[in-house]
Amino acid sequence: MTPPVGTFCLVLHSHLPLLARHGRWPVGEEWLYQSWAQSYLPVVATLRRLAAEGHGQLATLGVTPVLAAQLDDPYCLRGVHDWLGGWTLRAHSAAARLPDLAAHEHRVSTAATEEFEAHWRHGGSPALRALRDTGAVELLGGPAAHPFQPLLAPRVRRFSLRAGLADHALRLGARPAGIWAPECGFAPGMEHDYAGAGVRRFLVDGPALRGDTALARPVGDSDVLCVGRDLDVTYRVWSPRKGYPGSAEYRDFHTWDHPSGLKPARVTGRRVPPERKKPYSPALAARAVERDAQDFVATVVARLRALRESTGRPALTVAAFDTELFGHWWHEGPDWLAAVLRLLPAAGVAVRTLGGAIDDGLVGNPVALPECSWGSGKDWRVWAGPQVADVVAGNDAVQHDLLSAVDADRTGPGRDPLADLLADQALHALSSDWAFMVTKDSAAGYARARAALHAGRVAELSGLLRAGRRRAAHRRVAQWADTPAPAFGHVDARDLAHIATPG
Repeated sequence: MTPPVGTFCLVLHSHLPLLARHGRWPVGEEWLYQSWAQSYLPVVATLRRLAAEGHGQLATLGVTPVLAAQLDDPYCLRGVHDWLGGWTLRAHSAAARLPDLAAHEHRVSTAATEEFEAHWRHGGSPALRALRDTGAVELLGGPAAHPFQPLLAPRVRRFSLRAGLADHALRLGARPAGIWAPECGFAPGMEHDYAGAGVRRFLVDGPALRGDTALARPVGDSDVLCVGRDLDVTYRVWSPRKGYPGSAEYRDFHTWDHPSGLKPARVTGRRVPPERKKPYSPALAARAVERDAQDFVATVVARLRALRESTGRPALTVAAFDTELFGHWWHEGPDWLAAVLRLLPAAGVAVRTLGGAIDDGLVGNPVALPECSWGSGKDWRVWAGPQVADVVAGNDAVQHDLLSAVDADRTGPGRDPLADLLADQALHALSSDWAFMVTKDSAAGYARARAALHAGRVAELSGLLRAGRRRAAHRRVAQWADTPAPAFGHVDARDLAHIATPG
């Protein structure tokens, strides 16, 4: 048997902040339902079909706890089902004016509805468990509400991580061995937090390893492994400046038929104005999918051969993306994934999960990781730069208020629902999404409002609890119409009092 050219790992990171009950349009639940209908449903269906064909270890799929909570929430399940029905109605409404597009959208929306009703009616967790149990995917966990961990106080950082891992175990039946570190953010010493929490591997961006991503690497003197995203391969698909989704044949994300809310055009050209873009053609896009899948496989093979020649041993390449790229941002993305995952084994490439690659022995020497992220500059500027100094200061205040209230708690040995709700709101206040959206000027007003909302609740509730005004605290919480229950019902604020040192 001919040995493989090398090993390829596909890693998908699925994440949205808490959006349920926090607005609808243009930012809010619409964002959740679009991503769910157009990415999560078709990507999981694609992986399930490939598993049924006999393919194993197809991908490493991360689903953050805050997203998983929404995928299981009955309120959100009803909301996305209604959204799917609206999608089909919008397709029908366009039939007289745009018959070809309407027919295509009808087929796609109907398939999404059938996928939801067959596999997702009882939540995302059953669908993900079933997929994992086929051996097709390894599931990654993460901290509870996706904070930028390097900027957190050590106690809060460990609390958030452990809460996220516990949430994963409750929903999916086992604690994850690996995590997608939010924003690939890292500070030296965090490997000990990971080791103490039972995390055995995590993702970093390639520049943190100076591009030496051919093997998983132990971090410092720990047994925790970091795995680097290979930008030479990943950026072939999507980079800050180019990638396959920008090809002329694919559906244009930014051009709308406003009466129906559908997207009628293909990219046509990067500088072509919307009114001059050509109509979308599924057949033309399908040919582009096959072309770009073959190009990607050739890129992977060339990369693995070069790595093997330079290292003298079988090597690894990791392509890592946001799941939302496939289907939501790039309409044809799930079809491209299916084509790539079928073509790679035929080209002599071993396709593995991260855990599978490590089990195969693709582990190198220890490395000292620097401060890093996968954001602009590969440092912390997106989440700690001057443009978000107010958000950073607000996060510091949130952590102070949270710890002060917990440390002053004198309610006895049992759980305190008010303290637990305080911790839940603090986790959402500390989401990395708010600073990212401000820095990138993407719905910055919404992001600042959300950060302020949760931080204000933490400050008020913390003050009431420290003053012993529990009846006033209960009355105040009852006025939070958007929060009928904590997103993380298992979170126990008492755990904060027990976290003092790593492990």
